[in-house]
Amino acid sequence: MPHDIHGLPISTASAQSAAAFDHALEGYVKYRADAGARVAALLAADPEFALAHCLKGYFAMLSYKQANVPVAIEAAQTARRLGARATRREQTHVAALEAWIAGDLDRALGVWEQILAEHPHDVLAFRLAHFNNFWLGRPGAMRVSVERVKPKWSRALPGYGTILACHCFALEECDDYAAAEPSGRAAVELDPGDVWGTHAVAHIMEMQGRHGEGIAWLAELERNWEGGNNLLHHLWWHRALFHLERRELDAVLDLYDRRFRNLASPLTLAQPDLYIDVQNAASMLFRLELVGVGVGDRWSELADKAEARWGDYLSAFTLPHWMMALAATGRDDAARAMLDGMRACREGEGAVREIVGTVALPVCEAVLAHRRGQHAKVLELMRPVIGGMHQLGGSHAQQDVLMQLFLDSAVKADCTDDVRLILKRAGRHGAELTGRLGYAKAARQFVH
Repeated sequence: MPHDIHGLPISTASAQSAAAFDHALEGYVKYRADAGARVAALLAADPEFALAHCLKGYFAMLSYKQANVPVAIEAAQTARRLGARATRREQTHVAALEAWIAGDLDRALGVWEQILAEHPHDVLAFRLAHFNNFWLGRPGAMRVSVERVKPKWSRALPGYGTILACHCFALEECDDYAAAEPSGRAAVELDPGDVWGTHAVAHIMEMQGRHGEGIAWLAELERNWEGGNNLLHHLWWHRALFHLERRELDAVLDLYDRRFRNLASPLTLAQPDLYIDVQNAASMLFRLELVGVGVGDRWSELADKAEARWGDYLSAFTLPHWMMALAATGRDDAARAMLDGMRACREGEGAVREIVGTVALPVCEAVLAHRRGQHAKVLELMRPVIGGMHQLGGSHAQQDVLMQLFLDSAVKADCTDDVRLILKRAGRHGAELTGRLGYAKAARQFVH
């Protein structure tokens, strides 16, 4: 039986199809734009390979798009049918995919960790667990997972940089910046094109207010990103955040139009409503408007896509961003339909549905109220869920836009206790608030 690049047996037909599997898996962990094409090539090389069909299903679910779920279902069914000839590890992967499709992410995470307990070099199980824990707002679980497998890895193993990059990001999200940064830098040293390691270090610099250093870090490494997928947009979003904090607003708008929301770029054309791209765009427009920058008609194309995604609630953190676009363009009917759908969504089972109903729904209602100038209502809606808002997923840097929304309403509603509440929460993550755009004025006024 052939083995993959990490020495794990795989039930494929030949060494050539095993190499195609390694190539497809590398495309996933290294954020390559052609990862989907690599999976297609793998399936062409061995249409009877159960884990290849499972990988296709995983990729469909990773889009967090309801329209792609039927693709995942078909892939899981095919993988299950072919699984009689698969290894037990591969069959367990199929069970994880089935749990994910069913909305039972807790079970899927348990299955991936079960795989890792027996096969700590299964980078597919590791990366999927890391990713899904992140989008469930569970940085502690991210850290436990990576620290469990990291001692089993070394520089001699292909893909070690992935472990280091995830170690960095997990520790950063746990606010352990000093321990995190060496792992991220080591990942980039191993591979200057490691965009997840680059991204993790950029997060540390953002949290610590190292804006000039962050711009230089990304500018120096950008030449290594050719062939990357939409995570490149997120890196350019991070660069825009650094410029925003330096009040270099023309640079922010330039990065928006030419880099992370360039509607004519091949990456955007291929996936015009990808969740991470929507988050990047909407949160930046919202931040710019908070500091008085006019954004022209940039909200409209996002609102068009939001209307087309009605009833799609697979990504809880994306929902407030869709609502920002609908609210900014006055599409009240679409906004009400979205909220009604979220209320219906909470009647179902699964971690994401529960988060949508208990956290995303009031936050989306608050986004709409904020746009209408109903600031006391914003506070009323968000106050009960502020402590649980991390469940939406997203990083500290991404969640910050919702913190700023609450702060803006607290200031405008003249609610001192709420201002101090959000300043205390925002101040836990590193940079001095008196130097941060969006916080500085309130911090000087209300922190004694």
